Amino acid sequence: MPADVRLLSYNIRSLRDDTAALARVVRACAPDVVAFQEAPRFFGWRRRARHLARATGLLYLTGGAPTCGPMLMTTLRPIAERTLEETLPYTPGLHRRGLAGAVLRFGAASRLAVVSCHLGLRAAERRRHALLVRERLTALVAPAAVLAGDLNEPPGGPAFRLLTRDLTDAWLAAPDGGEHTYPATGPRSRIDAVLTTPQVKVVGCGVPHGRPGVTARDLRAASDHLPVLATLRIP
Repeated sequence: MPADVRLLSYNIRSLRDDTAALARVVRACAPDVVAFQEAPRFFGWRRRARHLARATGLLYLTGGAPTCGPMLMTTLRPIAERTLEETLPYTPGLHRRGLAGAVLRFGAASRLAVVSCHLGLRAAERRRHALLVRERLTALVAPAAVLAGDLNEPPGGPAFRLLTRDLTDAWLAAPDGGEHTYPATGPRSRIDAVLTTPQVKVVGCGVPHGRPGVTARDLRAASDHLPVLATLRIP
C-alpha cells in the first residue's frame, strides 16, 4: 500500500522572529516530516532545538550545527533507518553550507529519503553545491526521495534547472496553495522548493495560505520566508 506523507520545508531564520507564531504555523500544517533551514547552529543550539521540538510537537532527528543550519524533525510516525549530516565545500568569505538527510520508513515497507539543504548567495557556488546535494540524495539509497530547501534562486536559475533535470518540481506538478515564498511580508519570488524523484506522486504542494490554523499574521511574524507544505504519495 502506498503511504501519504506530509512534508513541510521552512527557512526559520535562526529563530530570530516570533517563535510562538512559528510553532502555531508548524502545528497547523500537521507535517510528518519538517525540513528546516537556518535552524539554530551556534552556541546553545541543542537547547534551542529541544525547545523548538517541544513547541511544535516534533522530535529532533538530525542536523543543526553539524550541518550549518539544515535540520530534520519528524513525528513518531516514521522510523529513521539512516541519517546523514554533511558540510559542503567552503567558499572563503561566505557562510559554510551543509545538508541534513535521512531514510524514513512509513508503515511496513514505504521508504523515503529526505534531504534538507540551503544553497548559498553566489550562483557559481549554488551550482557546485546543487550537484553535490543531488549526489547525496541518491547515495541515501531509497525507493523514493525528496529534496526540500531554500535554493536562494527562482526556478529559472542554473542550480534550480540543474536539480530539476531529473527531479520533479512539486509545486508545478500539483499546485495547492501559494507559489511565492520570499519575502514573507510581500512574497514575489519562489526560492524555496520541494523536489521529488519520479517514484513520488505529488498530491499537492504550496504555501499553506488559508489552511485552518494558519493565519497571514503568523506567517509574516514567524520568519522572513514562507513555508512550503507538500503531500507526497510514496510506493
